[in-house]
Amino acid sequence: MKKLFFILIINLFPAQQVWTLQQCLDYASANHPLVKQSVVNIRKNDRQISAAKGMLLPSVEAGVNHNYSFGSTIDQTTNQRGSLNMQYDQAYAQANWELMNWRNYLNISLSKINKESSTFKMKQAQNEVKLNVIQMFFNYQNNKSWLDVLETQISGIEDQIKRTEKEVEIGNRPKSDVYDIKANLGTLQEQWVSAKNSRDLSKINLLNSLAITSDSLDFKMNEENLLHSNFNDPDFVKNLLEKNPAYKTVVTDIEAAEKNIRIARSAYLPTLNGSYNWSSFYSKTLGQSADAFSDQFKRNKNQQVGFSLNIPVFNKLQVKNNVEIAKLNVINSNYDKEIVINNLTQSINSIKAQFQNSEEKYTLLMANFENQRLSFQKSEEKYKEGLMDAYTFFVVRNNWLQANYNLINSKNEVMQQTELLKVFEAGW
Repeated sequence: MKKLFFILIINLFPAQQVWTLQQCLDYASANHPLVKQSVVNIRKNDRQISAAKGMLLPSVEAGVNHNYSFGSTIDQTTNQRGSLNMQYDQAYAQANWELMNWRNYLNISLSKINKESSTFKMKQAQNEVKLNVIQMFFNYQNNKSWLDVLETQISGIEDQIKRTEKEVEIGNRPKSDVYDIKANLGTLQEQWVSAKNSRDLSKINLLNSLAITSDSLDFKMNEENLLHSNFNDPDFVKNLLEKNPAYKTVVTDIEAAEKNIRIARSAYLPTLNGSYNWSSFYSKTLGQSADAFSDQFKRNKNQQVGFSLNIPVFNKLQVKNNVEIAKLNVINSNYDKEIVINNLTQSINSIKAQFQNSEEKYTLLMANFENQRLSFQKSEEKYKEGLMDAYTFFVVRNNWLQANYNLINSKNEVMQQTELLKVFEAGW
């Protein structure tokens, strides 16, 4: 019965999933609302291309009219006005076609440019989401590592207090050793509470960066080889810059702004339109006999074909102003490009500097790590032999645990900058 109850409890509370950084990035780049919005925008641009191409086709409509007229009326069969009560029925079909309007062709080109821009914006959204996830992921890992260090310290102190109290009882150590250790235990417990809060908040931020609202995941680090980039390449920043989707987006936006100048200028050009109209009608004087409906419809059929050439002469300076506004938009877009280049250059150089600094720091800590381990072992031997007091050993032990955390934190920093750099190097 107990076994059955245990199985039931396990089924009610399934194990929490554990994701690596790569799983987080894969999920966020496909499921984050910002990415989904950009996908919708690409689909909207597809429809805009279709709509622009549709402007090259004729518009066709058909309809029927059924009217009664009383009093002074024009007789449709004689075109004479008289005092008549008439019934008038008409069927028609008509088509209008812009045979030549340069704006329509330019709009097709513009809609294709806009789709290309929206595609770059989707990749840009994915990159921004990934960069945020990476920062939140490593922030969580660092806070969790610090909490683990504090828990190890607290656990060690509690054991040390028990051992010291026994040694005090047999007279091997002074009572003050116990007081010193307990005093530091309170300080560590206070730090533990703050560290737990920081870990919990950082996990909330990480889940938020993934757009996940339920706390159903935990996250782990994967041991990966550290990246070695060719930072000495003089074109390092330029190469990353030119393939970045944010840069490609602003370049495409400039192309679209230049296309809008041509669209605005197209209003100076004449347009050629064609039209076709077919109609027929049936009419009768109310209360009197008339020819059959089918006979009248055959007899009254009419077709019209027409062409019109519209030449702009003066339009209240609207076209001129629209052209000038389009030119100013191009200037603005070029300034946007300078801003994007400046921001991307700053981001890439910051990652480069932080990577090199954290790599150097990690190398130094690795070289010093073995010395710190040996120092701790010697101090532990001295403490057991009674050659070191409890408080001094407590300080040495905490320094050793802090050194472990510093090494982990330093490696995490190198890996974080590595992952950030990977996003920039992936480009488009």
